[in-house]
Amino acid sequence: MPLTVHQFPCLSDNYGFLIRDEATGLTACIDTPEAGAILRQLEELGWDLDFVFNTHWHPDHAGGNADLKAITGCTIVGPGEVTRIAPLDREVVDGDIVELGETRFRVLDTGGHTLGHIAYFDAADRIAFVGDTLFALGCGRLFEGTPEQMWTSLQKIAALPDDTTVYCAHEYTASNARFALSVDDSKALKDRAAQIFSARERGEWTVPTTIGLEKATNPFLRAPQLAARVGAAGEPDFKAFAAVREAKDNFKG
Repeated sequence: MPLTVHQFPCLSDNYGFLIRDEATGLTACIDTPEAGAILRQLEELGWDLDFVFNTHWHPDHAGGNADLKAITGCTIVGPGEVTRIAPLDREVVDGDIVELGETRFRVLDTGGHTLGHIAYFDAADRIAFVGDTLFALGCGRLFEGTPEQMWTSLQKIAALPDDTTVYCAHEYTASNARFALSVDDSKALKDRAAQIFSARERGEWTVPTTIGLEKATNPFLRAPQLAARVGAAGEPDFKAFAAVREAKDNFKG
């Protein structure tokens, strides 16, 4: 039986995700941006929280761990860095398998935004939870890692099947689109950006996305093709990515 994903807004621009293995009824939360909002959603759905799956240690991703564990007794799974600010019951690393009932997630090391950042990939359902590594038309800032590390992480995610549904943790897509249009004039991007701006005007979400759509339009995944536009012609791919990331960091649009 498939995995059910329930998405809801948290904080100013985060998304929360409650996931339920329909074969067993076991439920997990992907990150804990806002414990109160998560508890309200659980109550409305009539679900019990069995697990938290953290992607990294930042407070808008692990800040609700302690409250949720105290209230629900859930088991918290994630990278070791989570213990910098929150409780963790099981540390996982690249290649580990995390089971939610009959649903199996493979852990991917996607460091760069933070050194220990991970993603969770459910191959059977073609679903990936990528935290702050990849966004719709964007990627996370390099707070701790290097451009080479982040490029490697993005390539790992891009290697997933094109029809993989990608759940990222923030609604940043409109601002990402404005930047993308400054470095890329492809028709695919222009068409997508127009759809995004219209959707946001209607108050609609732009998450989730897909691997195929990001490969076709995300300037961070397309960095090698955009190298000349960002002053990195002839440079290694990760340096082209670094130039795109620097351009985004300095973008005022």
